[in-house]
Amino acid sequence: MKFDTRVVRAEIEPDPTTGSVVPPIYQTATYVLPEVGRDKGYDYTRSANPTRQMLEQYLAVIEGGKYGVCFSSGMSAVDSCLKLLSSGDHIICSDDVYGGVSRHFNQILTRYNLHFSYVDTTDPENVKAALKPETKMLWIESPTNPLMKVTDLEAMAEIAKENGLYYGMDSTFATPVFLRPLEFGADMVVHSTTKYLSGHNQLIGGAVITNREDIFEEMKFVQKTIGAVPSPFDCWLTMLGAKTLHLRMSRHSDNAQIVAEFLESHPKVAKVAYPGLPSHPQHEIAKRQMDGFSGMMCFELEGGIPAGKLLMNSVELCALAESLGAVETMITHPASMTHADVPEEERHARGLTDGLVRLSVGIEDPEDIVDDLKMALEKV
Repeated sequence: MKFDTRVVRAEIEPDPTTGSVVPPIYQTATYVLPEVGRDKGYDYTRSANPTRQMLEQYLAVIEGGKYGVCFSSGMSAVDSCLKLLSSGDHIICSDDVYGGVSRHFNQILTRYNLHFSYVDTTDPENVKAALKPETKMLWIESPTNPLMKVTDLEAMAEIAKENGLYYGMDSTFATPVFLRPLEFGADMVVHSTTKYLSGHNQLIGGAVITNREDIFEEMKFVQKTIGAVPSPFDCWLTMLGAKTLHLRMSRHSDNAQIVAEFLESHPKVAKVAYPGLPSHPQHEIAKRQMDGFSGMMCFELEGGIPAGKLLMNSVELCALAESLGAVETMITHPASMTHADVPEEERHARGLTDGLVRLSVGIEDPEDIVDDLKMALEKV
C-alpha cells in the first residue's frame, strides 16, 4: 500500500455493526465486565479505549512504526519519554527546541536530578563532546522550533547506538509525509497531534511512535498510570483531520516555498530560515532525508521587538496565534510569545533574536499570504 493510500485508509475500518464509513466514538469512561477477571481488553478508558486504540494503530502505520501511544498533549508525550530515565541521568538535547520543552526540562525535571546539556546538533562533533558516563538519552528536534535547524539523523543514530543511548526525535514540523525518523534509527518519534496531524486548530494531543517493544510497554504503563490521555472525541477528530494530511502538507510546503522566496528578497528582512531555500545551512541534508520542507519558517527583522510586534499587529490574513501546523497561516513572535520563558541571555545565545518572527504557512492562496506580509512590512 502506497503512503498516500495508507494516510487515507490504514487501520480505519468501517464500523462492523452498521457499516458506517466513519468509525464511532466510544465516548465512555468505563465498561461493563462479562465476569470477574475477564474484561475483553477494556475496563476503564484511562487504560484503553477503542477510539484511542484505533488512532494509535493508525499513527504507527503512517509513521512506519509498530507501536503508537497517544497522550493528551505534545508536552505530555515528551514528558512520558523522559520517564524512561532515572535520577542522575544526563540528556543531550538540541539547543533550539520549543520553549515549552526547555522550560519543562530546566524548571521541572531538574528537580528530579536529571541533567541536560544543550548543543547544536547540526554538528555531530558537538554531541560527541557533550557525552558523559551518565548520558542516557539524545533528544533531537528537526527541523527545530523556531530556527529551523536540520540535524543529520543517521549521524545521531550512530552516536546513540555506539553509546547505548535512547534516541528520541520530535518530528512535529515534518510529519510522516516528509520525514519518518524511525527509518533513520530513532528509537521513538514524538508528535504534537495538535499541529499538522489533526491540522485544523480543533484539539490538543500528542503521540509517541516506536518500533521497540520495551519502550512501547513503558509508554503504555506511563499512559495508564499518569492518565494524561486524549479524550475519545479528540482521538476521533485527529483521525478525521489526518485523512487529508498528505494533501495538506503538499500545499503547506508549496506555499511556504513561495513565501520564503518572497521574504528572502524583501529589503526589510535580514534573514530567512527555511530548509527549502538553497541559502539554508543544512539545505543539502534536508534534501537528502526529507521528502518535502513543510510549512514552517522563521525570518529576522531589523528593529528588534518593536519591529516584530508592529509587523504582527499589522497583518490581517495571518493569524497572531501561539500554535502552528493548521490550515490557517499563523504568525508568532518567539521572544514575547512561545519562548518568553527562556531567559534573554539564553535566547540570544541560541540565535533567538528579538526581531525573529516565526511563520506557519497555511493552505490559503499563496498570493494572498504574500500580499498580507507585503502590506504589513510596509508599516515596519
